[in-house]
Amino acid sequence: MDWILYFVDLIRHLDVHLNDLVGTMGPWFYLAMFAIIFCETGLVVTPFLPGDSLLFTLGAMCMSINSELNLPAMGLTLLVAAVLGDAVNYSLGYWTGPRVFKSEKSFLLNKDHLLKAQGFYEKYGKKMIILARFVPIIRTFAPFVAGIGKMNYPTFLAFNVVGAIAWVGLCMGAGVQFGQIPWVKKNFEVVILGVIFISILPLVYEFVLSRYSAQKKTTFDTTGHTLVNSKTQSKAG
Repeated sequence: MDWILYFVDLIRHLDVHLNDLVGTMGPWFYLAMFAIIFCETGLVVTPFLPGDSLLFTLGAMCMSINSELNLPAMGLTLLVAAVLGDAVNYSLGYWTGPRVFKSEKSFLLNKDHLLKAQGFYEKYGKKMIILARFVPIIRTFAPFVAGIGKMNYPTFLAFNVVGAIAWVGLCMGAGVQFGQIPWVKKNFEVVILGVIFISILPLVYEFVLSRYSAQKKTTFDTTGHTLVNSKTQSKAG
């Protein structure tokens, strides 16, 4: 339970914790950020790691007056991490397939997440590799699904690079653009929660839509069954 509270506090005060890490780690901080983004995009067991909120925060930190971070160096570090992460994830899907998702109730290897990503792939096709960058959880499973589907690798790589540039550029760019506004600096916790909320909106939308579709189908099946029975009874009479 303590680790959950710590994780919540870490997300809420992301800027504070990251600033502490910069002071502690020095240049190694870049490697730590590389590792987080690489794992968040490259390993299906770590979809819970921060993505959008981390990029936004790092963009804001790079523009801080007393910042020790270099914006181009940080941007390039995160971009390479995102591209390599998806590439590794694709390879895992290509060579292992869905076999690693044997358990129905596994927390780390959640089969529901895989099915959601497959549905996303069926709906958007190759564009999923770009669009999924902006959807937490789906972002982690999208390249894995592309690997399972044996998507042509040069095509995947092209979409991978474009998606990484768009994701890192937009999220970090938002932090650069708005991170130094006095109200944002004063209410950074609220802003980060807002970024997280916006990030999960597509998931909420898909969940509500799927529930509505399932309910509508159930209602139709029930009504159709009643009509069939009524017609059968009328003919029998």
